[in-house]
Amino acid sequence: MDDSIILWNVILSLVVAPLLWTIRSNISDVKRLDILLNKTREELGRDYISRATFEKDLNRVTRLLEKLEQKIEKQHLVLGSKIDQWLVNCNKCPLIENRG
Repeated sequence: MDDSIILWNVILSLVVAPLLWTIRSNISDVKRLDILLNKTREELGRDYISRATFEKDLNRVTRLLEKLEQKIEKQHLVLGSKIDQWLVNCNKCPLIENRG
């Protein structure tokens, strides 16, 4: 009887001990991966911007470019009329007529 109990304890030890060790190592790996995942989430939030922030900034840049385009068009119209006046005045100049 004593030998059967010892044999049963040896079998249980050889089966249960590695099983418990495997479960323990899996639990520690899950904890480690959870910590790494949390760090990754923090780094992503720090290094990248959200889509809403990107769209807001892009809309701001677009508005500024549109304002700049309007100013350039306004300056082009003013400069174009000044060039036209200058050409008209040059055509009236007697020195230019003598050259031609």
